[in-house]
Amino acid sequence: MNPGKLKLSQLRALVAVADCGNFSEAALQLDLSQSTISHAIATLEEELGVMLLQRGRHGAKLTPVGDRITAHARGVLNLLDAMTSEANQARGLQGGRLRIASFRSVATHVLPGAIARLHRRYPAISISVLEMDEVHQLKHALLKGDADLCVAETLEGEDFDSLHIFDDDYVALLPPGYKPKTGFLSLDDLRTMPLIGSSHSSCGLRIRCELSRQDAPLELAYCIRHDSSMVAMVQQGLGIAILPRLAAEPIPTDVRIVPLPFLLSRPIGATILKEALHTPALYAFLDALRETGEFSRAQAV
Repeated sequence: MNPGKLKLSQLRALVAVADCGNFSEAALQLDLSQSTISHAIATLEEELGVMLLQRGRHGAKLTPVGDRITAHARGVLNLLDAMTSEANQARGLQGGRLRIASFRSVATHVLPGAIARLHRRYPAISISVLEMDEVHQLKHALLKGDADLCVAETLEGEDFDSLHIFDDDYVALLPPGYKPKTGFLSLDDLRTMPLIGSSHSSCGLRIRCELSRQDAPLELAYCIRHDSSMVAMVQQGLGIAILPRLAAEPIPTDVRIVPLPFLLSRPIGATILKEALHTPALYAFLDALRETGEFSRAQAV
């Protein structure tokens, strides 16, 4: 017997008949005619020189040797499926497009490292970045299919899965020449100048809630949309800005950045839709993003 004469179509026919118990249902399962299935089994038995199936009025039943050979046939077909899966995954990583929705600060300071790491491995993947200002815009982009994932504040909700990367601490920017009374910024220091914060719903709300929780509540004097405008106002001596560390960059040389007198941060991570069909390129990017976050934490330590 020459194994090279065996055909995958014969093995598929044998497995289908074994599963269905008769030729007619096997034909329906494989979308073939019953005569095609019968011919495939007959030629396979001829090539192997053994009887694989006992035909009868009530269907077809595997012979003992047929049962053992069918187990091998399943193994061959499973290996073929694995080969096809590997090839499909490789094709997905050798091309395609990945759309990332993000905040400007994250797109500027986090994404480039992850994208560079991904492109060193899979240079053919095309990436586009959609910069957005609000959390609700990120959610809308995911739910409507305008973005494949978000890299910004982690999104909450039953529709989403999130990978936490790091916490972006809020800091204070001090105007040129301003010095805290004790060397460290205190709540009393924050009361000596107007406070500048973000007008974005999530960021602004987080700041206002924290200021309102203090024993003597504080309020924002200015609510500004763009981070760069906040930094410029501080540089002109108009107040002290409270904003995330990533959003503060780049910081002018005459502006000081100091810790706040209370702990406040925003969680940064990647969020995807739970029920969406995700590509291999997306998971490769998540690996690169996770590694970038781990490298950044190691550098900080």
